[in-house]
Amino acid sequence: MDSSTFLLLAVAVLGMLWQAQGLGTVSGLYGETVVVPCNEGAPPPEGLMFIKWKYERDDGTSGDLLVKQAHKQEATVQAESDYAERVAIAANSSLLISGASLADRRVFTCMMVSTSNLLEYPVTVEIYKRPSAPEIIDKAKMLDRGKAAVIGTCVGKDAHPAAELTWTRNGKPLIADGKAVVISSSVKMEPATRLSTTFSTLQYTATKQDADAAFACSAAHPLGAQVSAPEMFPIHYPTENLSLQVLSMGPIVEGENVTLKCQADGNPPPVSFNFHLKGVQVPVVGSNTYTLAAITRDAAGEYKCSLADNASIEDAHAIEVNYLDLSLSPTGKVLKKIGDKLNVTMEKNTSGHAKVSWTKDGKAAKAPAFERLTYADAGVYVCEVATGTLKRSLNFQLVVEGVPEITSLTKQRADSHKVLTCEALGVPEPSFQWSVNGTEVESSYANAKATHRIRVEPAANLTVTCSVSNKLGEDARTITVSSLIKEKTQEKGKGPGIPTRRRSARLRRARSWKRPPTTTATLR
Repeated sequence: MDSSTFLLLAVAVLGMLWQAQGLGTVSGLYGETVVVPCNEGAPPPEGLMFIKWKYERDDGTSGDLLVKQAHKQEATVQAESDYAERVAIAANSSLLISGASLADRRVFTCMMVSTSNLLEYPVTVEIYKRPSAPEIIDKAKMLDRGKAAVIGTCVGKDAHPAAELTWTRNGKPLIADGKAVVISSSVKMEPATRLSTTFSTLQYTATKQDADAAFACSAAHPLGAQVSAPEMFPIHYPTENLSLQVLSMGPIVEGENVTLKCQADGNPPPVSFNFHLKGVQVPVVGSNTYTLAAITRDAAGEYKCSLADNASIEDAHAIEVNYLDLSLSPTGKVLKKIGDKLNVTMEKNTSGHAKVSWTKDGKAAKAPAFERLTYADAGVYVCEVATGTLKRSLNFQLVVEGVPEITSLTKQRADSHKVLTCEALGVPEPSFQWSVNGTEVESSYANAKATHRIRVEPAANLTVTCSVSNKLGEDARTITVSSLIKEKTQEKGKGPGIPTRRRSARLRRARSWKRPPTTTATLR
């Protein structure tokens, strides 16, 4: 007896013992391998003879798929349809169906035949397919405010079950109201694959607030939701208002270029305007700006702009021009004589309150007024005037000149020589001349004061003259210088001292002695 005959006989014998179990359900993914468990994966009964898988045909009849005897490793495929290449049995007796399609949505039955019983476990297989990412097609290029228009059609392709599509605006669902929002949906099934494609068309009435709105389409499905790429649509609407702007980083200053900009709230924005420049109309095409070159104080006033095709839509803006004029007398280099009078005049003309400040040689000073010039008045004077962001400054350099005058002629003894110092005031810088030969020790000149020192070693008493001169005149003074040799000899010849009474008498005579009127001094 062959195996087939044995199996038929075994089924016939055990027919009276057949039991059908409850119907289970298994889900699979389209195109993947579906695993259909036998008896939910429970171990086979004792005395198992063989396992057989079969399926329910479209007409309701039963078709065989495969059979596996308990004592064999391999199963015998009995299917005559396309299942012959797509079915197999797992180690735990589960049915494996590769390349799942919607045609596999049917009942598969696992039949276990043992020496004592025949059990069947029917399982319903359901196949799911997630749609491709939703996509918006046939998109509008632009929308007119207040006019209903089709934004586009959202497509959710090749799904089972069919995807449910929802339109959103800025992430919030759009609810059809039959007026501003009209949504039309349909589903189309592909006969060959039995997969469904969902279409949803949105008709929308846009407002100005939709200029920055993002529209998208979401697809709901048992395998998960997906959202299309957001789409933004230009909203066209006419200009209702204009704004005239002055493009300046701060207060307008005379001499600057000032650009006027006429900003419209329409979309697309107009490109033709009329600028009204203090009563003069200037048409501008292809731009919404106009530049006033090197503006002057006389250009201050009200300016307007309007639409080229609708003069009633306009805007105005007042322009203020800041200016500052400054004059100073004298300026540049000023030469004056000591004792002269000098008048300093400053005049200003400004568009606002101005602050005036003076400096002399870089330091803060009062406004200069010279009734009688001195050497100390010489220097660089700067007048600065400021108003707002405007600043102006002018300056003059005052030079006070005078005939040189000796202010001091002194002498000082050192160990082996004497130092003569001659000081004088004068501008320009005076030159020094001595009536004796000596070695120059120091020479300086600052703030009209000149100092000259020489070193001499007189062998006899001398009358020394210091002379100073510049282009304006000269001065001289003399001084008597004692011999160093004589002074040293006298110092060596002195005794232990003079009696107290004689010293006191000499001291009284020295105090009562009066110097005759002369410029000559004697050193002892």
